[in-house]
Amino acid sequence: MTDALKRLSDEGVAIWLDDLSRKRITSGNLAELMDEQHVVGVTTNPSIFQKAISEGHGYDVQLTDLAARKVTVEEAIRMITTADVRDAADILRPVFDATQGQDGRVSIEVDPRLAHDTRATVAEAKQLAWLVDRPNTLIKIPATQAGLPAITEAIGLGISVNVTLIFSLERYRLVMDAYLAGLEKAKERGLDLSKIHSVASFFVSRVDTEIDKRLDAIGTPEAKELRGKAALANARLAYEAYEEVFGSERWAALDRAQANRQRPLWASTGVKDPAYKNTLYVDELVAPGTVNTMPEATLEATAARGEIRGDTITGTYDQARADLEAIGKLGISYDEVVQLLEDEGVAKFEAAWNDLLASTEAELKRLAPSEA
Repeated sequence: MTDALKRLSDEGVAIWLDDLSRKRITSGNLAELMDEQHVVGVTTNPSIFQKAISEGHGYDVQLTDLAARKVTVEEAIRMITTADVRDAADILRPVFDATQGQDGRVSIEVDPRLAHDTRATVAEAKQLAWLVDRPNTLIKIPATQAGLPAITEAIGLGISVNVTLIFSLERYRLVMDAYLAGLEKAKERGLDLSKIHSVASFFVSRVDTEIDKRLDAIGTPEAKELRGKAALANARLAYEAYEEVFGSERWAALDRAQANRQRPLWASTGVKDPAYKNTLYVDELVAPGTVNTMPEATLEATAARGEIRGDTITGTYDQARADLEAIGKLGISYDEVVQLLEDEGVAKFEAAWNDLLASTEAELKRLAPSEA
């Protein structure tokens, strides 16, 4: 059942689970996925926690205590989410130790409402790192314009970061630049660079969703032929950029100081279009030194039907460029699409955060002690 996942892992792709809940932790499910499905990391976001808190009664004990203390809903969310991340980090700690900190990591996101506020994002990253208090945590910071200097500052303070919501190749290069600048700051401060880690979460499926919609609107045979090609082309060219930056002289100086590469992480790998194979964004994005974070359905599909046939990225760059150029010639603006996706991504995370606030507030009210 897990042969495909083992092959994927053997190819140098770290398999992370894009989900977390109290039930996964307490039932032993997360530990089982590590043992049986080669899962070596976890990513979270506000929508994942909203779903976890609103389903079942796994959080009732903690929520009852929080309600009795009359904490604010925002403090309740912080206590609940950091507790889950801390416990998951403890479960994954053996992987962290065995891989010298590369894997065995759990990501937790800064409040998405701060996405356009650099100073507040840095303050939140410091607070989350302090609250979770585990070396195998990654603090998720969005790759907005305001997020870029926040990434540099957090890395410069020795905080390991998962940069999220990357859609464009230009922005990805700025993310890598922000990471290297942060490492240079950390080096100046005398920090141990070997302890600082980062991944850059490059979003995949949403690119196809938006561009395919525009191709369908055009409707010509040429347009139909390009369906399902944009996301893979974009991600593959991101890997080319990664190879270039981490083959540079600037990186070599940091490498000599024991710094770690910022690995590309393929995010949004669940296939949205039923016309495509549900392991498309796993099978076709295999290259050493990458991470693929999967929702459980994609993890199970890969275990059952994944076709792992070695490196499917290196050497594809000319074709990837040709595919994006062909899409552009049809009048679809790459720059417009990736900006739209970033704006929508921030808005979706803000909406999920507001849903999380509402769900948690409702649970606190339900479990509040009676005044009688």
